[in-house]
Amino acid sequence: MRYFDYLTRENREATFFKVPEAFNKKTPREILSYALGATLYMPGTRESIARDIISEKNLGLASTVFCLEDSIGDSEVHKAEGNITHQVKEIHTALANQEMEAEALPLIFIRVRNPDQILRIMEKMGESSKVIAGFIFPKFTAADYRYFEIIKDLNTQSTGPFYGMPIIESPKVIYRESRVKELLEIKQLIDSYHDLVLNVRIGATDFSGLFGVRRGPDVTIYDIMVIRDCIADIVNIFGRMESDYVVSGPVWEYFANVERVLKPQLRRSPFEDLQDNSGCNGTRIRSQLLNKYVDGLIKEVILDKENGMIGKTIIHPSHIIPVQSLYIVGHEEYLDALSIMENSHGLQGVIRSHYTNKMNEIKPHYHWARKILLRAKNYGVFYEQHNFISLLTEDVFV
Repeated sequence: MRYFDYLTRENREATFFKVPEAFNKKTPREILSYALGATLYMPGTRESIARDIISEKNLGLASTVFCLEDSIGDSEVHKAEGNITHQVKEIHTALANQEMEAEALPLIFIRVRNPDQILRIMEKMGESSKVIAGFIFPKFTAADYRYFEIIKDLNTQSTGPFYGMPIIESPKVIYRESRVKELLEIKQLIDSYHDLVLNVRIGATDFSGLFGVRRGPDVTIYDIMVIRDCIADIVNIFGRMESDYVVSGPVWEYFANVERVLKPQLRRSPFEDLQDNSGCNGTRIRSQLLNKYVDGLIKEVILDKENGMIGKTIIHPSHIIPVQSLYIVGHEEYLDALSIMENSHGLQGVIRSHYTNKMNEIKPHYHWARKILLRAKNYGVFYEQHNFISLLTEDVFV
């Protein structure tokens, strides 16, 4: 898998100062943990899963989750398990018959309801389970060690590696009186399985439900105070550089036009200035972003990044390219990061940036620079005159 591989060679060369590097589930964890991008959730009952993946229906899809939890009804679990087993086998057969290239296979995860379901699903999938990259553990608590014990055992077999991704969304975490204790205990638990943890994910929808609130399309999750405070504590505990965990941003729920109250989040001028070789109209693209409520998503992803989170749970294919385009490293920040890393030998403390508009302090900015360079491996680096708008075209929002 390689981000933005759907672009023509000419467009890639014109857009990227540094092109994205290829990755798959066997890529080193340190790099792969930054590579999930916009992770598309699909209900486990959907019968077109394999067909959509084999045909590369969803442009730019790099990671996806087959969900056996909240996206299906309690009465549908048995049916969904059977369907996912069938879909995975179909993908495995397509790869074996060269109906699709291995390089086109996205990272595939299964969100389960409990540890025993992992064992049941794996037994049903058999050899075809090698197309799976791992499992997602919902409502994860400090008592849920069995999830990782099972993943550890699976990795002793030849079909791995498999990773686990806990979703932090339990009442003990959102309730203030128990939050820090529970987070520290979860941290202690997953530290025991550090190399098996690909991401730490945040279940903001479950958190919100415990208070009977839901963010509207005009605001971001950071405007919901009780959720914002909890996210801050999660990042504080899991996002420290010595922990080496990547925390991903919570889901954005909106994908179609509803009544707007506040002003749109996107300025007109960058879109009006857009001149695309294919003749795309920047003003029309901006209107499509607004109609799909992707402008709120764009603002939230920017805030995710500013708060140290990379990766976003999504529920609609129209979110894939806008989100992943925002993860491409800018030319200026890439040169800053390179300069900081290259001068981290202790001879200097402060250096002027390549763009001569700021000072880069080596020690305070060292970990930031390291994260930027890891992101650049997966998503690439823009040329100076480009930004995420350069990758938006009118057919993205269909």
